[in-house]
Amino acid sequence: MRAAAGLALATLLGCAPVDPQSGESAGARVDRVLDGLRPALEIRGEPPVRWSLVERMAHHHVPGISIAVIDSGRIAWARAVGTRETGSPDSVDTETVFQAGSISKPTFAVLAMRLVEDGLLELDRDVNERLGSWRVPENRFTRSEKVTLRRLLSHRAGLTVHGFPGYAPGQPVPTVVQILDGAPPANTGPVRVDTFPGVIERYSGGGTTVAMLLVTDVTGRGLPELMDSLVFGPVGMSRSTYRQPLPDAFRANAASGHRPDGAVVPGKYNTYPEMSAAGLWTTATDLAKLAIELQRIRTGTGGSVMSPATLAEMLTPQGPSEAGAFGIGYHLDGSGPALAFAHDGADLGFRASFVAFAERGRGAVVMTNGDNGDGLAAEIIAAIAVEYDWPSRRPIEKLVVPVDAATLARLVGDYAFPFRRGQPAIGHVTLEDGRLYFEAPEASFGKTELLADSDSTFFTRGSDLPARFLIDAAGRPTGLSLAGTVGARVR
Repeated sequence: MRAAAGLALATLLGCAPVDPQSGESAGARVDRVLDGLRPALEIRGEPPVRWSLVERMAHHHVPGISIAVIDSGRIAWARAVGTRETGSPDSVDTETVFQAGSISKPTFAVLAMRLVEDGLLELDRDVNERLGSWRVPENRFTRSEKVTLRRLLSHRAGLTVHGFPGYAPGQPVPTVVQILDGAPPANTGPVRVDTFPGVIERYSGGGTTVAMLLVTDVTGRGLPELMDSLVFGPVGMSRSTYRQPLPDAFRANAASGHRPDGAVVPGKYNTYPEMSAAGLWTTATDLAKLAIELQRIRTGTGGSVMSPATLAEMLTPQGPSEAGAFGIGYHLDGSGPALAFAHDGADLGFRASFVAFAERGRGAVVMTNGDNGDGLAAEIIAAIAVEYDWPSRRPIEKLVVPVDAATLARLVGDYAFPFRRGQPAIGHVTLEDGRLYFEAPEASFGKTELLADSDSTFFTRGSDLPARFLIDAAGRPTGLSLAGTVGARVR
């Protein structure tokens, strides 16, 4: 009876009763991950911290989660935990769809590269030569350097508009052209070139939306239809769609989004007409299937959506960066067996994380229906990385440098950051019981302790998010650089 129950559990998880690599019960590996969540950063000299998944879901106010783990080029297991909506008895399962946020971008890039391979698009041609319903407004920045598909998909086209907030049910939804021109009822500014294309890497959902218009103008077909026929169908991603608003066929088993305090997003979820940038609805299992498809193409063991040469172009860094760089669609870091292609996603009320290694068939996808789900996903991926011996994403260990109380006290104050659409948001640095803390309403990680690398450089507990205080000649703090975003001291 116990053996039968174990087999049933393994079937539910989507994994074999015995792991082919370790020779042990696959369920034991699942249990070690789900009971062994850990911070992405551990402090040398402190006892290790471990949590259960259910414990951390409650901590982060995330009611539902879906996880898929890839090992040895297959989905080793998939698990869904929690509810589709707070207060509802409806449980999430591995077929429940979540909004993928910006994971929409690299998934769309797979389609774009397929169209390049088919000769319908060109990576390095001025997109204005192919756009029909709208054109990128020319200015002094585009006289010598042009906006190209390669630059759009690698965030190097010099375009504005970082991301999109979406549209609540009942709100008018703009056309793509209205979005690109920032014209009512669009709720974001115009997408424009404001620096020389090709010079810097700057994340732009606006650029990905231009790429979507290019695809639909050239093919004469809608994005959801193209994705279904050229990507989702061949890969077997039957629970994925770019259709906005969400079709009835998916709505019956769709998660609702939740704010940081756990409250349900009004209307359950927003609509994103910027489909290529933020409009994908999918499951962790479907995204894992896509990762495996690309891994098989990379290693020459299968796959049909593109050739190995096209994928190699996609997984080539398009510009230098200290923390890795964007390829075409995916963010890349590492090299050789450690080369990872990854992307995170954030729509209102949803957070997701995708990471896969180009070789040896490893990776994971985590999808959540909570605004604090990014922190939870990082803790899960850290546990998976340890269990499956990944070459990266394992917790790092850091040493805390002691700083005297007087120095810490001088850093206390308010700092103005452009967290939301360029509007200042106040971050508060406080000193409590000899410990320094940072908190800002717009920051998804909430209140967090700052631990010292030196008298002026810090990192956040639980992650390696860098924080550096800008100090003038008199020793007074004038600003705070948090993960590269500078806030001026205002008090």
